[in-house]
Amino acid sequence: MDLQIKGLRVLVTAGANGIGRATARAFVAEGAKVHICDVDRAALAEMAISDPAMTRSVCDVSDRAAVGHLFEDTIASLGGLDCLVNNAGVAGPTGRVDEIDPADWDSCVAIDLTGQFNCTRLAVEHLKQSSNASIINLSSQAGKHGFPLRSPYAAAKWGVIGFTKALSAELGEFGIRANAICPGLVEGPRIQSVIANKARSFNVSHEEMTQRLFAGVSIKQFVDPADIAKQIVFLASPFAKTISGQEISVCGDTRMLA
Repeated sequence: MDLQIKGLRVLVTAGANGIGRATARAFVAEGAKVHICDVDRAALAEMAISDPAMTRSVCDVSDRAAVGHLFEDTIASLGGLDCLVNNAGVAGPTGRVDEIDPADWDSCVAIDLTGQFNCTRLAVEHLKQSSNASIINLSSQAGKHGFPLRSPYAAAKWGVIGFTKALSAELGEFGIRANAICPGLVEGPRIQSVIANKARSFNVSHEEMTQRLFAGVSIKQFVDPADIAKQIVFLASPFAKTISGQEISVCGDTRMLA
């Protein structure tokens, strides 16, 4: 199916690993022009070799000055902007709320939620000039369900959904769509680290903790980042021209998180 996005100008934050990398590659496969950023310099260097069609910047989205430089690079490279994918995020600390270091809380929220604000506020003026403008924010099933021992992450991801709905209401008059993607248990090192940390906290094995997490999921398998990427690319296409303000799950039907 031709998604009709050849030449679409896309910025993907944290685009050198995981969901971001899969998303950036999916856009390029459809003929889009893509700029990525990441804090992982080594991964960006690898992408320069493996994916030379993409342009790239080093950027920590929680650093407003760095985000300003990122947008200078992006507009210089792409000549404008049609789609912002706010993908950058961290897992944050694992522990009971009274045990969490406030600095770890601040860091998690600064990256997972405020980082999306930092990028979006600079994207809007460029998106207003697009005939097919969209913002896709990465939330999580933790943004829809309580997630024991993960309060900073859950709070930030619930915030992403509220931020997305506000953006949709504010920006609709300019033809700018805003949606949130809510992945479930995504295959990769991040979820394995989360499982390991929660297993230690509950004093159970890694295997048992994995089973506990999947107990609230209908399709008991990890989500492939490529499947999330496909949903994001569709939302950026003209076929999604009236889809906005939605939190869209790609999660195997997650009903609860342990």
